[in-house]
Amino acid sequence: MVGHVLKVATCQFAVGCGIKRNSRVICEYLHKARKARVDIVHFSECALSGYVGTDFPNFKWYDWDLLKEETEKIMALAAKLRLWVVLGSTHRLTEPNKPHNSLYLIGPDGRIVDRYDKRFGTPGDLKRLTPGDRFVNFAVNGVKCSLLICFDLRFPELYRELYKQKVDCIFQSFYNARQKGPSVHTQIMRQTMQCRAATNHFWVSMSNSSGYYSPYPSCFIRPDGKILRQLRMNRPGLMVNKVDLGRKSYDPMADFRDMAISGRLNNGGQVVDDPRSRKTTSL
Repeated sequence: MVGHVLKVATCQFAVGCGIKRNSRVICEYLHKARKARVDIVHFSECALSGYVGTDFPNFKWYDWDLLKEETEKIMALAAKLRLWVVLGSTHRLTEPNKPHNSLYLIGPDGRIVDRYDKRFGTPGDLKRLTPGDRFVNFAVNGVKCSLLICFDLRFPELYRELYKQKVDCIFQSFYNARQKGPSVHTQIMRQTMQCRAATNHFWVSMSNSSGYYSPYPSCFIRPDGKILRQLRMNRPGLMVNKVDLGRKSYDPMADFRDMAISGRLNNGGQVVDDPRSRKTTSL
């Protein structure tokens, strides 16, 4: 694993309903990321399109042509700057099918390598959007990566499956922003991602929108579950971190994780044959 290093720019800004404004900010961050000599730039959920139900009520008057035009502009800039880009947006389907909430994986040649569609939606999502049904894995600099979106974090089965697929790093995009004020998300979202990282030994780039009020900022998590760095709450920003597969991280599960996944839920070898063990209602 020596030499398998991936330099990541994790970005946040106040995503809104203005596609052109969102695009302009995204392009500004791509230029900043290029100056920082990163390999891949990560944006929040619906960073380009805006989030239906929050930034705009529905897709009735949505400007899909403008979204395509601005997406192509970002793709061209990615090619010019030779950057990988994880771009949150919305992907139109054939009517009457509802769109996907998506992450476009754009390669350094400016082409769309793949597209991840959010697999688990909230009840509000399901009224307006169609869930996806597949993982998107890819490798950069020998680091195997995968894409997930927001509410997916509630389903540990996704992460276990990605562990089985030998993924090293998760790029997970969120949109917990433009809320009325503090919420339980401050206490549970980063903490849940720390758990997903530590129990599966993943690096995690976690990008959130920073529109006021956002209950937690974007952060970068090591495989031991520690938040290595995070941006300021409710403020735009870009941070650069490294996924380094040669770096050893604390992992007390290392010898037992595969065994537990296979269904063996203790690690003491054979079950002891002792009447004092079997009798569980006395001293």
